[in-house]
Amino acid sequence: MSELYVAKVEELADHERRIVVEGDLEIGVFRVGDGFFAWENNCPHAGGPVCQGRVMNRVNEVLDDEKRAHGYEFVEDDVHIICPWHGYEFNIRSGAHPGEPNTQLRGFPVEVRGGAVYVRI
Repeated sequence: MSELYVAKVEELADHERRIVVEGDLEIGVFRVGDGFFAWENNCPHAGGPVCQGRVMNRVNEVLDDEKRAHGYEFVEDDVHIICPWHGYEFNIRSGAHPGEPNTQLRGFPVEVRGGAVYVRI
């Protein structure tokens, strides 16, 4: 197993990413709060560059007791990556699609050491 240098911790802001490349393998490394998560830049739906998509909190529609819509709310603890090709979403922490938990991104271990972020491949 080898590792790739990603960035210094302070170079990645919250909800920011870096794409690192090793041969044909592209990996997106994301920061959410103090956590770092790494996923192959390959959407399981159609092979799109999922890690280059929008990063945003999950959106819930607010419904009353009679199921009438009253706008939307963002869920702070549930951050998603949205594939730019077809809009497939994946939880940034687990790599799972919210509607199909068996559809997942391929993950890689991330280590923070000496103020720098590394991904193991």
